[in-house]
Amino acid sequence: MNPHQSRDRKGAVLLFFALAALPLRSQELATVTARPVSRVIELPGEIQPFLSVALHAKIPSYVERMLVDRGSLVRRGELLAELSAPEMAARIAELESRVQGAESERAQAEAQLAASQATYESLRKASQTEGAIAGNELVQAQKQVEAAQALVRSRQQAAQAAQAAVKAEADLQQYLKITAPFDGIVTERDVHPGALVGPGADAVLVVVQQISRLRLVVPVPEEDVGEMAHGAGVAFRVPAYPERKFSGTVARIAHALDTKTRTMAVELDVANRDGALSPGMYPAVEWPVRRPKPGLFVPKTAVVTTTERTFVIRDRAGKAEWVDVKKGVAEADLVEVTGALEPGDKIVKRATDELHDGAALK
Repeated sequence: MNPHQSRDRKGAVLLFFALAALPLRSQELATVTARPVSRVIELPGEIQPFLSVALHAKIPSYVERMLVDRGSLVRRGELLAELSAPEMAARIAELESRVQGAESERAQAEAQLAASQATYESLRKASQTEGAIAGNELVQAQKQVEAAQALVRSRQQAAQAAQAAVKAEADLQQYLKITAPFDGIVTERDVHPGALVGPGADAVLVVVQQISRLRLVVPVPEEDVGEMAHGAGVAFRVPAYPERKFSGTVARIAHALDTKTRTMAVELDVANRDGALSPGMYPAVEWPVRRPKPGLFVPKTAVVTTTERTFVIRDRAGKAEWVDVKKGVAEADLVEVTGALEPGDKIVKRATDELHDGAALK
């Protein structure tokens, strides 16, 4: 060994012992804490009327009068339009004449029955005197009574059928008066007097919607549907009134995800007493997200992210232990993590991948 190599070796040995004698760098530790996870996310929504119906004509007819127009406030049972069907009056007159004919035939059958019964009674009394009449005459009279009774029943059924036909046609005539099915407002009017309406024409007369109470439909993402509660209040804003905050109450949950958007439709009931809100508006909903169990939170600086893994460094009996985690929501200088951690665990507050797994901690 030459003198230069000897000196280099001695220097390396001295440097090794000098580094070994240096104290370990102190590591500041933090505690894993558990706290409820609650945050608010902004979701789009759509306001819909609570009730909505498009009114059609049930029978072929012409519009006689329109008593409302777009924007008209209506009450349940209020007359909205009157239709006319001249041929219906002719059919009713024809059916009423049939009723009169059936009643006349029934009266004649009843008269025949009365005559047959009188004849039968006379023969029956006469038959009490021996030899007064032949026995078959009494039998024939009885059969005539039975035939007359059957004829009366037939005429009665015919008269009842004719009366039922008149009633059915009269009931159908009531559909010529279009009335409001509930309190609301007319949002569309698509016909005018003289228009042909009814099956085949497929013309919508008017659209009535109830807007004093509205439905707010919110598509909630799959990861946030776990803790939705009936009756929970939710705030929202609409572009028409950016300075005003409205609120609704969770009323109906679909309990099924849309396979295309991976969202679940949730309906809120919204009171619209002053009429500021309208169907078709797209509000920004401040949707509250709550978790059923507390989440684990650590300082943001405690989470190390490399190309291969995301982890925190736990103090395990004075040794560094890498624990893989996944990051969740952030709150101030803390971040939610999920992994093999427990509340109260001690972790390195400012961790780096330079602190190797198994290294000593001070």
